[in-house]
Amino acid sequence: MDDLSLAADAAALWGGLILLLLLVLSGLVVRQRRRHRVAIGDDGIPELVRAQRAFGNAAEYAPAGLAALAVLAIAGASAGLVHVVGAVLFAGRVAHAVGLSMTAGVSLGRTAGMLLTWTAWLVAAVSLLFLAL
Repeated sequence: MDDLSLAADAAALWGGLILLLLLVLSGLVVRQRRRHRVAIGDDGIPELVRAQRAFGNAAEYAPAGLAALAVLAIAGASAGLVHVVGAVLFAGRVAHAVGLSMTAGVSLGRTAGMLLTWTAWLVAAVSLLFLAL
């Protein structure tokens, strides 16, 4: 396999895992909606609000990371770099979702999740700039 193929495989792995995470978080929203018989909105139910925000936050932050993984692979980044960025991004999104699912307040999971996500973004951004020059 050539380097581009290995990097593309790495991006596909992490992209697939992040999409599965989004699917799980979406399912948790549906479960809370059914449990509390809420068709739209959140009716002020804390568990539903947290489930919606866990999904919403992941849906807001994951696309930029997924795009970065794809562009890294296309731009010639090593598969190792794509794996590192993907793993850090995935860990950050999982940590944030778990932290937010447990409490709407400040939590270690939410804090670690955001720091990991931002770290993945920063490493990807700097790497893309380096690859472009």
